[in-house]
Amino acid sequence: MTSATLLKSASRFRGNDGSQEVVVICAEGGGLGGNHCENSESLPTNSNPISPIYNAPMNTSPLDFDRYDHIRPILWTGDTLDLLDQRKLPFVVEHVSCTTSDEVAQAIHDLTVRGAPAIGIAAAWGTVLGARDIEADTGEAALAKLEPALQRLNAARPTAVNLAWALARMRRVLATSGADWREVLAREAQAIAEEDLAANRHMGALGAGLIAPGSGVLTHCNTGSLATAGFGTALGVIRAGMAQGRIGKVFAGETRPWLQGARLTVWELQQDGIDATLIADSAAAHLMKTGAVQWIVVGADRICANGDTANKIGTYQLAIAARHHGVKFMVVAPSSTVDMDTADGTQIEIEQRDPGELFGIGGTRTVAEGIQAWNPVFDVTPGTLIDAIVTERGVVERPTAASMRATFG
Repeated sequence: MTSATLLKSASRFRGNDGSQEVVVICAEGGGLGGNHCENSESLPTNSNPISPIYNAPMNTSPLDFDRYDHIRPILWTGDTLDLLDQRKLPFVVEHVSCTTSDEVAQAIHDLTVRGAPAIGIAAAWGTVLGARDIEADTGEAALAKLEPALQRLNAARPTAVNLAWALARMRRVLATSGADWREVLAREAQAIAEEDLAANRHMGALGAGLIAPGSGVLTHCNTGSLATAGFGTALGVIRAGMAQGRIGKVFAGETRPWLQGARLTVWELQQDGIDATLIADSAAAHLMKTGAVQWIVVGADRICANGDTANKIGTYQLAIAARHHGVKFMVVAPSSTVDMDTADGTQIEIEQRDPGELFGIGGTRTVAEGIQAWNPVFDVTPGTLIDAIVTERGVVERPTAASMRATFG
């Protein structure tokens, strides 16, 4: 899908201390929501220009975001929401075109689109699609009629807080809008997408600044452009770190049972010219023991008020192994993933998917008939095992209820 590129808007994000600014210039005609964004940001530099581990030279020039950010999973055409079908990657690049809110809800449930920020963005555009069937003179009247569709969108994936957060934003602007409520909804969906991209690029700079030059990192699941509006959360840190020479080696776990690491993460990094080494999930602790990695960098689907973090199943065991081996553990997610109304991880609803997902790989059954399976999609990593939570609002090191409250209110 291609079209002419026209200058549209510019957005700015500044860190809590006022020291860093991200300028996002968005242009119509390509990428997410019809936009392609070109950024300029001076990332933190380090006095040591040579990696002590992988001997990678430091790059202190401003990061060329476009060089490391080529993929957009969500395309708003003005008539349809086209979602890159992530179930078919890496061998088939195909979009699923949604024309109704229920089609978007089904795509979220079926993992056509996945990743907490991307789910929220898709739901926002799903709200726009759902509004097409509504006749109302005001936003308040439209909201009452649209509510059943919003509830179906919200039920598609219960663990990711970004989904409910995005729908709450759409409800809020709709409730206070007048006769132009359709245009208000479309502008809000676009804003959610653009803000996510800007936040990701800022988080990339903040997270990379924590990593010593030449470090090895291990990531889990897929937290890149495929899971967001672009650039990614944990993969955004890895992109920024690679660009500056802070990261000398990238490892990615395969992430059973949907193999997001094997199918998506290493493919996505390959598109951006970043070499990544794939490992079996069960090899992670041994990898840490060799000293090859200094940081585990992961995303999040929900972060509680005390720092407990829900993420893809397998994250918790990585945090345990990291603590044992002296490896640092970083969670990277936008502030929309932080749920200060949920006190701790025991209160998070953990989605259970079809046990049949464990019975085979790529459509080929590998398990005998009559075997039972347990298939939780997420686990919860205690905040006590996390060294840093990175959001666009700043870095919370060794999170506690008090430090989370100081940052997020």
